[in-house]
Amino acid sequence: MNSVAAIDLGATSGRVIVGRFTGGSIEMETVGRFANDPIMTPGGLQWDLMALYRGVTEGLREAFRVAPDISSIGIDSWAVDYALLRGDRMLGTPFHYRDERTAQGVEDVHRIASFEELYRRNGLQFLPFNTLYQLACERGVIDAADAMLLVPDLFAWLLTGEKVAERTNASTTGLLDVSTKQWDTTLAERLGVSERLLPRLVDPGERIGDLLPRVAKELGGSAPVVAVGSHDTASAVVAVPMRADRAAYISCGTWGLVGVETREPVLTDAAREHNFTNEGGAFGRTRFLHNVMGLWLLSETIREWERESDETIDLPALLAEAAGVDAPVGIFDANDPVFMPPGDMPGRISAWLAEHDQPVPATRAEFARSIVESLAEAFAGAVRTASELSGIPVETIHIVGGGSLNELLCQLTADRAGVPVEAGPVEATAIGNLLVQGRAAGFIEGDLDDLRREVARAFPPRRYAPA
Repeated sequence: MNSVAAIDLGATSGRVIVGRFTGGSIEMETVGRFANDPIMTPGGLQWDLMALYRGVTEGLREAFRVAPDISSIGIDSWAVDYALLRGDRMLGTPFHYRDERTAQGVEDVHRIASFEELYRRNGLQFLPFNTLYQLACERGVIDAADAMLLVPDLFAWLLTGEKVAERTNASTTGLLDVSTKQWDTTLAERLGVSERLLPRLVDPGERIGDLLPRVAKELGGSAPVVAVGSHDTASAVVAVPMRADRAAYISCGTWGLVGVETREPVLTDAAREHNFTNEGGAFGRTRFLHNVMGLWLLSETIREWERESDETIDLPALLAEAAGVDAPVGIFDANDPVFMPPGDMPGRISAWLAEHDQPVPATRAEFARSIVESLAEAFAGAVRTASELSGIPVETIHIVGGGSLNELLCQLTADRAGVPVEAGPVEATAIGNLLVQGRAAGFIEGDLDDLRREVARAFPPRRYAPA
């Protein structure tokens, strides 16, 4: 059996998945699942790295139990967050991108380099938590460090001892030249980031290193760690069963990443003004996209209700009720930064709607409908803008990730965009991770289009026609 293992770390949970390739097709088995709960420390909101590492190792131990022939391990996670190292010691645990410390970092960076200059150099949309803004908050600590590792690279180091930077995730730091796809050491030095902090770059499919002997002993097996599209959206886009010259994608989970795939970055003034980003993709492609707040709005609303009522809310039942709401509901701007922090999401939505003379929901079902309608409007608008800025005519929108299970969201997005939505696969990130590993190992052949055809065959999408 030809097997590989994917470590998929999301903003709220993590998983370890075994992929088996037989006859050119792929089968998946989830062997580990664990929560990802950040913790508030005196220094700010941080990731519970040791809990995540425990979940990863327990999942890999089970992976080697069910598939002793695992040929490689690939790691993907969210972007921008990192740890600083000195030698083989971490100088603290990674901060959460939602921590409030980054506001000062934005001011410090823009005093040295304007956003217009940054966009020409790195092609990234403005997000206050991009890595270069976070690093500006590390004065003192950064001077003592000799390496910066993004979260998936940090786990690769914990497993192998090798310090590298996978290129798709490195592209989200703001320190990678968007044209050459190499570290922009000139910009880094201007911002006080020494070149010594920037590890060797690797590409998806490249071998990083073997498991450390003590790690292999603990896990009961050994295999090399292979680079994949370590930014989870890069892996997800690999598994979008699309024709890239005629389609847009929405990788929908905590965030909604809405865009198109291009051969070259789009660095026009219009792209900058619309805050579209150019991030690295597998196979040398560019992910030209815009971040929309995503299902965070709904999940944080439900968390608040559950805290208030001490009851568990059934999401499918809530969405079914929302689909039956006939009265007009308020539409809010899902991109408004007011919705970024955790806590009392229903209160912030109500306040926004009231301030903008929109109907304020009276029931939970109306709240859910307002959130889904607002997301659909934001998604449709971002697709239209991506098409206009890139010149790609969008005939189909592909929604992958957890949002592809939300039938109301898929239908409303099709309605508002006026083009069909094809939903699935749900596990696009893990599938993309596994496919890159399988191709590197020779278990599956072909280029990116061939891989996507295999995804469409193995995981047929569900189609929603616009009303």
